[in-house]
Amino acid sequence: MSRLEERATGRLAIENGRIVTPDAVVEGGVVIEDGRIQVVEEGLESAAETTIDAAGRVVMPGIVDLHGDDVENHLFPRSGARMRMPIAVTSVDRSNVAAGITTKFHALSFRENPDKDRSPELAAELIDAIETTETVLGDHRIHARCEISDETAVEAVAEVIDRGVPDLVSVMTHIPGKGQFREIENYLSYHKGRGEDAYERAKRRVEEAGEIDHEFLRDNIDRIVDRAQNAGIPVASHDDESAAEVERIADRGVGISEFPITMGAAQRADELDVTTVMGAPNLVRGESQWGNLGSRAAIDEGLVDVLVADYHPPSMLAAAFVDTGEPLYERVARLTATPAAAVGLEDRGRIESGARADLLVVDADPTPVVEWAFVDGSPVYRTGGDR
Repeated sequence: MSRLEERATGRLAIENGRIVTPDAVVEGGVVIEDGRIQVVEEGLESAAETTIDAAGRVVMPGIVDLHGDDVENHLFPRSGARMRMPIAVTSVDRSNVAAGITTKFHALSFRENPDKDRSPELAAELIDAIETTETVLGDHRIHARCEISDETAVEAVAEVIDRGVPDLVSVMTHIPGKGQFREIENYLSYHKGRGEDAYERAKRRVEEAGEIDHEFLRDNIDRIVDRAQNAGIPVASHDDESAAEVERIADRGVGISEFPITMGAAQRADELDVTTVMGAPNLVRGESQWGNLGSRAAIDEGLVDVLVADYHPPSMLAAAFVDTGEPLYERVARLTATPAAAVGLEDRGRIESGARADLLVVDADPTPVVEWAFVDGSPVYRTGGDR
């Protein structure tokens, strides 16, 4: 839902670039007109009204991030220190475009969690701010994350689904002993680092976790999945632990598995054609923060379809240039065409004739940086000298 009021008029050509197409990297150029890619051609010399010399830089599709919760850091730069909503939305927009993310799914947590400044009420406020802020450059969408152990969260997500708000819904449980925090010691250690009050709350949650009725959790999953599917909204599961968990979500028609935490879960997702999502920071850092499945290990087994920003947008662009032994166009697809297709955005993520002109000109060496970003055919960001 781009808020850009104007699109660049006339034909615009990006020449002399390394163009990342769906199945190759070619030396040539791209012509844009009326927000669409018109021509992709090796050795292009165009008579366009405006010409940009890419000077051998990489030209790739704009990144599609299906899961980024970084807006929270712009709203609360320090825990409890809240900024105004328009400032948070505008600043997260600019930082994502600068990182090459032109389509952003804000992963808003519908969960009561004072330790991370999260609540269903705050998620609803963020939705309103994202939908009404007119000063953004990128295409901003909503990923509603439903904490199924929290009845208030389930009610709130059901309500926003009925309003047709989310572009993606995910079901998750962050109770200690499951998913990301299946190791209780990791859970307690994480919260101990957030202060004594957070640690005491974490210990109480550990005690309460054993009292949760798993039939209650399954019923809540069914309720949200049914609601989203009836509304035509893609659904993801979060932190799948095992092949059996992946089988259950696949049987329910869930098509995306976010952050499977074991190799067995990722392998089963691949076998069932469930789109597997892993974190770009995990790949760039070379390890999982919590000792779970590493993105690189899963990539080496051919099990990763999509990478997402999670908490660190700059890792997305960096991930495209991590040498995994694969050609560049395959690495770029994990950030662009494949995530777009997973949520039904077939108009973007590829440099080919007719596709939406969300494009980046990237200086890849020594650290990948965006020099130009185009959204819907309009140049919205640039850095560096004239070319």
